[in-house]
Amino acid sequence: MKDDFFKYQAQTTPHPLALEIAHAKGSYIYDTEGNAHLDFVAGVSACCLGHCHPKVVQAIKSQTNKYMHVMVYGEYVQEPAVAYTKLLASHLPKNLETTYLVNSGTEAIEGALKLARRYTGRSELIAANNAYHGNTMGSLSVTGYEARKSAFRPLIPDVRFIQFNSLSDLEKITKKTAAVLLETIQGGAGFILPKNDYLKEVRRRCNEMGALLILDEIQPGFGRTGKLFAFEHFDITPDILVVGKGMASGLPVGAFIASHKMMATLQEHPKLGHITTFGGNPVIAAASLATLKEVTESQLITYTLEKEQLFRSLLVHPLIKEVRGKGLMLALLFEKVEIANYLVLEAAKKRLILFWLLFEPKAVRISPPLTISEEEIKIGCMQIVYLLNAYQ
Repeated sequence: MKDDFFKYQAQTTPHPLALEIAHAKGSYIYDTEGNAHLDFVAGVSACCLGHCHPKVVQAIKSQTNKYMHVMVYGEYVQEPAVAYTKLLASHLPKNLETTYLVNSGTEAIEGALKLARRYTGRSELIAANNAYHGNTMGSLSVTGYEARKSAFRPLIPDVRFIQFNSLSDLEKITKKTAAVLLETIQGGAGFILPKNDYLKEVRRRCNEMGALLILDEIQPGFGRTGKLFAFEHFDITPDILVVGKGMASGLPVGAFIASHKMMATLQEHPKLGHITTFGGNPVIAAASLATLKEVTESQLITYTLEKEQLFRSLLVHPLIKEVRGKGLMLALLFEKVEIANYLVLEAAKKRLILFWLLFEPKAVRISPPLTISEEEIKIGCMQIVYLLNAYQ
């Protein structure tokens, strides 16, 4: 199977990890030789309820027995999508009442950027250096990392960049600005949190200039930071919220959310201002609904902060210079790239799944399922400390 993988399936890097998967359950992924691998990555934050959560699996099976795809998005009334978007609105501020369901986080970013330009009548977009918002052309245009973009230029025009957490840079937001797009917590840059009321100051400046604030919560959303959405930690509300990843417990999905008034501008002039064939797919909507119910009706969000403290108490080592992030969105920062590479690759040999971050090569990601047990955390952290001791 591995030979066919390399021959027939397009690769994203010259050296993928190439673990051959048989099945997955809970906090473990099982290879074709029957070995269990403890998953500290959760599909890069996507499998928030672990692998094959029974309530999500049952929701998927139940919906597939009724109907799957029946019509392009927005034409037919389909119960899973209606029930999901209504429940989601009940957990959000009043101005975030209408959800456009799409297929991925990057498509959700595309929709949000189009909506901002359409609603404001302005074209300028402002994003942050070292931001990551996806890999389609629009999302790539607002990604603040030139090494990832240069091979694909020209990208969409009228995009400017500011430094995350720099208050002086907010002067670049003007009456020409359609929207400011920020990750609530910068992911690819190394799980960097906003400091010194930064997001409040961005919100204030946007209000002054009539610009929209778009927050990208594709990664920190759905309980990962100890709140349903990370912006709740910072006492602000965006005009447009972008979500994805953990939204459907591992199925491909994304959404952008705004006021009903704002979203209505995509209906006319032109009609079909944004359109998708498979967005709002009933099977994925059913999985999203089951996920949201489980996250909000259980104690998982509360336990997330307790589990963060357990990780922090166990991951103490001279080679670990900092543990960044919030909740179960954590990154170990080292002085050298070599240490991060060593840890990910050696942990894989010990059947512990860790991973890198996009733009911070000295960091190692820890983003396990929210359902991970304290015992599993202790087992994985013990392995990390053992490997770091061996490096010395």
